[in-house]
Amino acid sequence: MQTMMKTLLATSAALAVLLSAEAKAAPITVADPGYATAQGTAYVVKVLLEEQLGKEVEAVKASSVPVIWEALNRNGGEIDIWTDVWLPNQKALVDQYATEDGKVKLAANSYAGTQGYCTTKATADAHGIHSVFDLSDPAKAAVFSADGKGRGKIWIGAAGWLSTNIETVRARDYGFADFFDLQTTDEAVATADLDAAVKAGKGWIGYCYGPHQNFARYELEVLEEPKHDDAAWTFVEPSDPNWLEKSSIKSAYKDAAIHIAYSKSLADSAPDVAAVLEKVTFTTDEVSKLAYAIAVDGKTPEEAARAWLAANPDVVAGWIGN
Repeated sequence: MQTMMKTLLATSAALAVLLSAEAKAAPITVADPGYATAQGTAYVVKVLLEEQLGKEVEAVKASSVPVIWEALNRNGGEIDIWTDVWLPNQKALVDQYATEDGKVKLAANSYAGTQGYCTTKATADAHGIHSVFDLSDPAKAAVFSADGKGRGKIWIGAAGWLSTNIETVRARDYGFADFFDLQTTDEAVATADLDAAVKAGKGWIGYCYGPHQNFARYELEVLEEPKHDDAAWTFVEPSDPNWLEKSSIKSAYKDAAIHIAYSKSLADSAPDVAAVLEKVTFTTDEVSKLAYAIAVDGKTPEEAARAWLAANPDVVAGWIGN
């Protein structure tokens, strides 16, 4: 009996050590959606937690916003932190997953984001294209075609972005969808098209948002739109098979508030991390500069984050301090 008890105790102790090692080995995960603005904030958080709290943090590639939220909500460690929650764009997901009793926490702090349609200033001035309603003129739409004569091309976002669905509605309700091919490609492809158009002196138009490195890289003009009106903004989620018919949007976006979200399991297992995430925030200009360092200067997201943190010790002290 005594031998058996010793064996059981030894087994239990070994199991406890194993479980402890497994728990310790699991890194905190932060979503990397592949575009520079969100990479900038994600890697700042990653490096911050590593350098200041001694945590092991892993960036996880995930390009679909709904998939990121589903992973957060599972609380299984697939994604613990998401640094690019745009409201109102992601409001339906926040309402679904980040309720008071939900499995995702939304940090209170936020910074401002803007959204709209951009073309180059040279194109806008040359062809008198300054308002979103100019796009419903077939001759002006043709400026953005391959040969300057046919249907225009407008980038409305990447597949998986919630704003891309919103832009599909806006293109219809602003009256220009019939004169354009609505393109959904990765942002890197859209940026390459913009760069080629600028170098060739041709027209380019598309969805744009700030903070973004392109505002520092090119002379862009944001087209005029009717001021945001809640009464003119009805968007039904694509989970409804009739979402497009039920949606109606005839005004500009409200300025966005960009938050950090994190899993409740992370808050429970690492309250020190949650406390820091509640303090982390940025300015629109800071994120644009981070994105510029990544997308234009060619730094890796981690290099850009380390350089930014080193240059902003007072900000870091405010995030980490009690």
